[in-house]
Amino acid sequence: MKSKNKSLAKSVRWYRKWHRYIAMSLLLFIAIVSLSGILLAWKDELQLKPPSEKSANTTLELLPLSKIESIAVNHIKDANLDATINRIDYRPRKGIAKVRFETHFTELQIDCYTGEILSEKIRTADIIEMIHDGSIVDFLFNSKSKSVKLFYSTLIGFGLLFLSFSGFWLWKKPKQIKRNKI
Repeated sequence: MKSKNKSLAKSVRWYRKWHRYIAMSLLLFIAIVSLSGILLAWKDELQLKPPSEKSANTTLELLPLSKIESIAVNHIKDANLDATINRIDYRPRKGIAKVRFETHFTELQIDCYTGEILSEKIRTADIIEMIHDGSIVDFLFNSKSKSVKLFYSTLIGFGLLFLSFSGFWLWKKPKQIKRNKI
């Protein structure tokens, strides 16, 4: 029994040591992921993304997507920003199209009936999401490979898995030792 308890105690010491090392080395990153995750969960309540507008002119005919694209490109060029479009979120029921850009966080909401720009705002939630998954570094250095995001996500993922596993053993092993002594 004593040799079994010695082995269990040695195992507990090993897990405690590595649990502490990994937790301390990942502390900042875990805090960033946790805080940004909380902000993303509350993004609507905290108004971190622009609310969807709604067109008042639903009796007209919808503009073609190419026209909406050219309206967005012309408007953003007038603001001296890069006009490369990342995506157009087309919402015909609301009568709007949300246009997002590749190299900045501006979102235009355009009336799909009149072509009028209903809203021009910064998508703060997108910035927080990029901080959350680590892709903000790739974005800032204009890296197309997403290597930092993959490394960051893998490191945090495996680190949290190890901390979960070792934390469980740090809870369970002393109970086994205690049970063996009885």
